[in-house]
Amino acid sequence: MATAVETNSGDEDAAQRAQSSLATEAARNLTTTTKTPPQMQGISSRWLLKVLPWVQVPGGTFRVNRRLTHTLGDGRVEFASTGAEVRVVPLELTELPLLHGYEDRAVLEALANRCEQRDFGPGETIIEAGRPADQLLLVAHGKLRKTTEGKYGGESVLGVLADGDHIGSERLTGEPGKWDITLTSLTSGTVLTLARESFEEIAGRSESLRAQTAAAASALPGQRTPDGESAVELASGHVGEAALPGTFVDYELSPREYELSVAQTVLRVHSRVADLYNHPMNQVEEQLRLTIEALRERQEHEMVNNRDFGLLHNAGLGQRIHTRTGPPTPDDFDELLATVWKEPSVILANPKAIAAFGRECSRRGIQPDSTDVEGHRLPAWRGVPVLPCNKIPVSQEGTTSVMVMRTGQENQGVVGLHQTGIPDEYQPGVSVRFMGIDEKALISYLVSAYYSAAVLVPDALGILEDVEIGH
Repeated sequence: MATAVETNSGDEDAAQRAQSSLATEAARNLTTTTKTPPQMQGISSRWLLKVLPWVQVPGGTFRVNRRLTHTLGDGRVEFASTGAEVRVVPLELTELPLLHGYEDRAVLEALANRCEQRDFGPGETIIEAGRPADQLLLVAHGKLRKTTEGKYGGESVLGVLADGDHIGSERLTGEPGKWDITLTSLTSGTVLTLARESFEEIAGRSESLRAQTAAAASALPGQRTPDGESAVELASGHVGEAALPGTFVDYELSPREYELSVAQTVLRVHSRVADLYNHPMNQVEEQLRLTIEALRERQEHEMVNNRDFGLLHNAGLGQRIHTRTGPPTPDDFDELLATVWKEPSVILANPKAIAAFGRECSRRGIQPDSTDVEGHRLPAWRGVPVLPCNKIPVSQEGTTSVMVMRTGQENQGVVGLHQTGIPDEYQPGVSVRFMGIDEKALISYLVSAYYSAAVLVPDALGILEDVEIGH
C-alpha cells in the first residue's frame, strides 16, 4: 500500500515537471543575438597623444632652431662592474665639465685607474662641510642627500645625487678650498673618488691634460646666460651719452632635426570572410579599427621610450631630479614643477606612481586638487593635471619616472609631429593602402602611422626619476 502511494506521488511530480511552453534554448535558434563590436583590453586613455599639440610636418623633417648654447658637459657618468668591483668607463669622464671634449684615451684610462671605490650604507656622511675639498666624487649607485647650513641655522636640503651624478670636478684645479655642503647617504651604494693629488700627478706628465684644464678655466663664464645660451650684450640704468654695446643673437650651427618615425603592419583578411561574414559588422572595418588602435598604442609607447626622440630620453640633464626619500611625495612634485616653472601644462605618470603619490598625500593629511580634462575628473597638483600614462615603464626594482611638460609651439614647449594629407589617409597621420589579393585569397592592407615628438627648449620637459611605487 505504501508503495502505491509513492508511485502516484512520483507521477504527479512528473506531470508538474512536463514542458508546457517553448523552451528558451530552442527559441534562441529563431532569434538574432545582440553583439558588441570586438573588444580590446590593450586600449588605454592615451593622454599623451591627446594633450600634445600636433604640428604639421609636410617635408617629413622638423628642425628645431635655437640660440647658440655652450655645451657644459655636465652629463651623467656610466660605470662597469665585475662582481663587487665598480669602475668608471674612461671615456665617460669627458662628461665632466673639466674634461669635456678631451680625447686622449690613455690619460682618461690613467684617471679612471686612479679612482678609488668606496661602499657605504644608509646614514653615512660621504662629504662633510668645512673639510678640505680635494677630490672628485662619482656616484655609481645609491642616493645621497646634499645639504648645507641654513641662513638662520638648521639644515637646508639642496637636492639629491644618484646614479651617474658627480660633484667636485672644479676642485681638482685652482686654489684649494673647503666643502660648503654635506653629502649624507639615504641608501646603501657605491661612490668612486679621484683625489686632487692623483689628478695633479697625471697632469704633470700630460701636456694635453694641462692644456685642457687651462682651457676649461678660461671658458666663457661671462659670455653665456645661466641657461648656457650665448649672451646678448645689453646696457641698462645708464645716464648721459654712454657708449652702448653692440651685440647679435647667435644661432646653433647644427640644429636638431626630427624625422617622422613610422609604425607599420600588414593586415590580412581572407576574401571568404570579407564576402560572407560582413553582416551586421564589416569585418575589414573592425579589423582595421583594432589594428589602428594597436598602432596608436605603439605610437604613444615610442613617443615616451624611443631612445632617439622619446621624451624620457630627451629631457635635459639639468631637468632631471630625484625623489628625496623614494616614494613620490608632495615635496617631490613641487620640485618637479620647479623644473618647468614657466606655464607647466600637464604631469604624466604611471598609474601606480599616481597611486603611490596619493598614499603619500594621505599620510600627510593632504587632499590633492582635481580638475576637468575633456570631461574627465582627474587629480591635479598645484592646478596642473596629473594624467595616467601606462607607457612610462616600471623597472624590476619597482621604480618609475614622472614627467612634467609645457606644451605648444607658441609656448616653446613639447609638440607632437605628424603629416596629414598623405596618400590613402584613413585617420590623421595614418594611411591604409590596399596591397592586393594573393594566391591564397588573402586580402592585404599596409597600415602605417607616421609621428614623432620634439622638445623645443630644454626647460619644457622635466623628469622625476627613481620614483618608488611599493607600499
